[in-house]
Amino acid sequence: VALFVLIVIMLISGTMFYTKQEGLSVLDALYFCVATLSTVGHPDFAPQTSMGKVFTMIYIVVGTGLFLGMVGHLAYALIKSTQKEEK
Repeated sequence: VALFVLIVIMLISGTMFYTKQEGLSVLDALYFCVATLSTVGHPDFAPQTSMGKVFTMIYIVVGTGLFLGMVGHLAYALIKSTQKEEK
């Protein structure tokens, strides 16, 4: 649950940052944040400001770790529940 909350906070803060700093619409900023956190990336957008570039580098490192941690946690829970069903 904590990882999910942290990811939601990352999405909200990233969306707010990109709308204010880079001038993206809320939907475009959220789309960029989701694409970045899921490690897919966004081929059409790159931050234009120095602050945007620095923020994005930090966002990628922190966000990718949180996202992969959540995926790992979900995978572990799924495997555990499958093992319980087999017994």
